[in-house]
Amino acid sequence: MPAAQEDLDIPAALVTDLVLRRLQVDGSGSLSGLRRELKLSVQIVEGVCRHLMQQRLAENRGMAGADYVFGLTTAGRQLAMDRMQACHYAGPAPVSLRSYETAVRSQRPRVRLNRQKLAASFADLVLTSRFLDFLGPALQAQKSIFLYGPTGNGKTSVAERMARIYDDRVLVPYAVEVDGQIVCVHDPVVHQNDGFEPETLDPRWVLCSRPLVVTGGELTTQQLDLQMDAVSKIYAAPVQMKTNNGVLVIDDFGRQAMSPQNLLNRWICPLDRRVDYLSLSYGLKFAIPFEVLVVFSTNLEVRSLADDAFLRRLPHKIYVGPPSEEQFREIFRRVAQERGLTFDQEIPERLAELCRSRGGPTSLNACLSRDICEILMNIQDYEERAYALSQSDLERAVELYFPAEK
Repeated sequence: MPAAQEDLDIPAALVTDLVLRRLQVDGSGSLSGLRRELKLSVQIVEGVCRHLMQQRLAENRGMAGADYVFGLTTAGRQLAMDRMQACHYAGPAPVSLRSYETAVRSQRPRVRLNRQKLAASFADLVLTSRFLDFLGPALQAQKSIFLYGPTGNGKTSVAERMARIYDDRVLVPYAVEVDGQIVCVHDPVVHQNDGFEPETLDPRWVLCSRPLVVTGGELTTQQLDLQMDAVSKIYAAPVQMKTNNGVLVIDDFGRQAMSPQNLLNRWICPLDRRVDYLSLSYGLKFAIPFEVLVVFSTNLEVRSLADDAFLRRLPHKIYVGPPSEEQFREIFRRVAQERGLTFDQEIPERLAELCRSRGGPTSLNACLSRDICEILMNIQDYEERAYALSQSDLERAVELYFPAEK
């Protein structure tokens, strides 16, 4: 925790503005309260408050226990309102762009994988050794990965589990200061914190698991750039900045509102050089690290989505195909047991026969077990029966799942 204001590596005026806005928002504030909300040391907060008192912008309103309480004067409230016009941000103090870049670069994953560790990370999925031996080197390289193959066979499930190979944590700042502007980076949805905070840690940083973000058809061009709220004048970091030092999954690639070409053109240099460029609302452009493991997942034809120049930057292209019949039966056993469904030994094989007869020889997709089990549970809930599978229930569920041929 920096004890002196100059050690914060951000403009002193910005620190003063944060205290002014915080006091304006709360009405008054104690030293410990300001320290807690702004993630600054008591020494820095007290120094700013005493400076505001000397300027007749703040006043001492007494004690709360052993803690001083400060409030704004009329002139202080007017100044705080003026500073609110520039920006409403009154949260944790930001770190500098320079500090952010240093932290992200120093937290590049140093992965040491072997077959045993990889198998343990994906133990809840039914995968072949051959598939793991393709996936392992790709994850070891920590370069972008392309998962492709027919729908419903576990591409998303595989991608979502890739972050399991990391056994360390990373520091993520609440916000970053760029040219006096605030860019919010920490997102409680993305950055999972187990509550452990080292006493010596600068509290402007949060210790988190390496982030995992899965985005699909909802991804737009705007989400790849800074977004400034017109009222608060606060910038939200783009998805790739929030995912730095982690895994970003572009699911259903090719089905986004933005064209695949636009996305690939936007990221062709960041993927290659590990640096991205963002712009503030008034045109100032700045660089940020692009230390992201990007995983593209698609059921479309790969060469219809990207040209050779881009595919060269994705050296690992892994096919995720339908399971074998033995794998299909094992997936069903696991899914049914997880849901508390009891069944006879012949049920998994009977399900495979029914699906092939109704959906064709290529219909044994990995997702069928989950979908059919959910239908079976709906049937038994509707009829107020115990979750015990029979062949008649199985036939009924398969008939509901597959459309009838004309």
